[in-house]
Amino acid sequence: MESPSAVRPANPAWANPGAVGSAVLLLAAVLLAFYPCLTGGFLWDDSAHVTGPQLRPLRGLWRIWFEVGATQQYYPLLHSAFWVEHRLWGDSVLGYHLANVALHAAAAWMLVLVLRELSFPSPWLAGLVFALHPVCVESVAWISEQKNTLSAAIYLASALLYLRFDGSRRRTLYSWAFGLYVLALLTKSVTATLPAALLVVLWWRRGRLDWRRDVLPLAPWFAVGAASGLFTAWVEEKFIGAEGAEFSFTAVERILLAGRAVAFYIRSLAWPGRLMFIYPRWSPRSDMPLNWLCLAGVLALTGALVALARRRRGPIAGFLIFVGTLFPVLGFVNVYPFRFSFVADHFQYLASIGLLVPAAWGLSWVAGRLPLGAAARACLALAVPAALGALSWRQCRIYRDPDTLYRSTIAVNPSAWLAHYNLAVSLGTGPEHLAEAISEYEATLRLKPDHWEARNNLATALTKLPGRSGEAIAQFEQALRYNPDFAEAHNNLGVALEDVPGRAAEALEHLRAAIRIRPDYAAAHCNLGNILAADPQTLAAAVGEFEAAVRIEPGAAQYHYALANALSLQGGRLADAADQYRAALRLRPGYGEAHANLANALARLPGRSAEAMAEYSAALRIEPSDAQSHYGLGLLIAREPGRLREAIEEFDWAVRLNPDFAEAHFGLGISLAMSGGRRDEAEAHLKRALEIRPDYEPARKALKDLEAGHR
Repeated sequence: MESPSAVRPANPAWANPGAVGSAVLLLAAVLLAFYPCLTGGFLWDDSAHVTGPQLRPLRGLWRIWFEVGATQQYYPLLHSAFWVEHRLWGDSVLGYHLANVALHAAAAWMLVLVLRELSFPSPWLAGLVFALHPVCVESVAWISEQKNTLSAAIYLASALLYLRFDGSRRRTLYSWAFGLYVLALLTKSVTATLPAALLVVLWWRRGRLDWRRDVLPLAPWFAVGAASGLFTAWVEEKFIGAEGAEFSFTAVERILLAGRAVAFYIRSLAWPGRLMFIYPRWSPRSDMPLNWLCLAGVLALTGALVALARRRRGPIAGFLIFVGTLFPVLGFVNVYPFRFSFVADHFQYLASIGLLVPAAWGLSWVAGRLPLGAAARACLALAVPAALGALSWRQCRIYRDPDTLYRSTIAVNPSAWLAHYNLAVSLGTGPEHLAEAISEYEATLRLKPDHWEARNNLATALTKLPGRSGEAIAQFEQALRYNPDFAEAHNNLGVALEDVPGRAAEALEHLRAAIRIRPDYAAAHCNLGNILAADPQTLAAAVGEFEAAVRIEPGAAQYHYALANALSLQGGRLADAADQYRAALRLRPGYGEAHANLANALARLPGRSAEAMAEYSAALRIEPSDAQSHYGLGLLIAREPGRLREAIEEFDWAVRLNPDFAEAHFGLGISLAMSGGRRDEAEAHLKRALEIRPDYEPARKALKDLEAGHR
């Protein structure tokens, strides 16, 4: 298979000082054009790609590779890269942005090397056009799209080695090229189109294809690529949600969709003046003339390029690579983003090379035939990449943060329901943005009434407004009409119904439904436990629900706290309750309520008064206005010899903070009576305790004893 005479004697391009210098200049140009994105933050689904806590240990790498569903998409090499990056710079956004910019520059450099291998004229101009084109901004500025930049660099490296194999027939080059191709597939499955692209390049190079020389070596590549594509389509459908009415198209509609998408991508590459994060989702119906017009235009262009191929094969070769690389996102298979748009800039990141390379050649050809000096021609040719770089710099600015991204999208595409929804989620439900978030959720529902997540979130926001609980309940119920298996809405509706008279049984039913749908739903277990704990007859069942929540999320302090509260109500389990309060405090050291309730539990255990006083003191350091803790601490101090004055101070604080605290008035009255000389004050506090609680017999008896002693 090897032919020594065919081996290239020259040094590899990366070892050439001139090439390295040019690569550095290319990187500098990319950094300059994409500089605004370096200051950007995490966007939309970046948190689902940047390695989460559950995958950060070493075992997380095993899960990334061998557990489908452990990551948002099964791209194990991509998520391994994110795993390594998190080890290097943690959650620092700058590190991820720099990595993405560097990978994009590397992909552009690999494109230059591939074109040089093909003896393509002006390879550096083509590399610059690709590197600086604004359709690449989305892939570079959006951290999640590292799948594009990383896979493109590996894809082009594989292509380079295969082309060198084609010239030398060296098995080692073939093996390395195939290995890189598999790695590219494990980063993003759109790279499955590489063997077809290589056949187009070989046809362009020689004018024909030989079965034994050209096709047969790529047969294993086609097989592996097809398997990868089918697996990704299955994951998109089963794990990501690329199924349902939004993906129900006839064969004719899918063809029309593909034709219009190709026309759209050609236009956006040729005139990138109105790029956006989410494009309007058109209808692929066959009764729309524009769909047929776009398809006819694409077919006419294809026919013209086929006719031109008799003299120049380059344009049709580039067009075939462009359309072929786009094929997975043209509508013939379902991908999740079709829910809100059929096109996206990041869809054509790799495919754009098919058109941009011939365009760069055409630019160079035109510049070379103008009656200008060499320097002037070079400046003219470089003016286009410079203009593209300026457009990229401007486009990067909208990726600064989620609010900017979604507001910019809504400004140019008001019908983008996803932008309205994501903006509402980004705004949160804090009091300072609550009204605007509600408005954006309502805008989402006007555009997409069946968006059950928006209805659930709108209802959650409405529960924070006084007098709007009825509307919130109606929205939760609407969400469940659209999706009866929406566990979060069942949980939230159950919580909302808990305080509605006569609907407690429904509340329990919805919380149990949430758990049936999602047995590992810790919050639903806890909320169900909260309702059950209110009835002594179901207290044991409540403890079981809290224990389930703790098992599911042992790192959640609030579940340990809820379990401890329930255990403290069960006879003989105060020590267990104290253990759970301490577990909550280990997870959240500043948890004032846990300190206070731990003190309450310890105060009821024999010989634990000193610990209880320490916990009350800790609670009061965190929340000095906690009347209950002042009262509890006062009770314990009052039992200590010689500390009556301190006890009086604590009781006094308790009644100042809560004038209607009958027990604190009683404690203060008793302590004042014992201190001597303050009988009138003691009597006043005991009387106040009885005013608050007329049935408070200890206060009545103490007052009677005080009055009898005075007589």
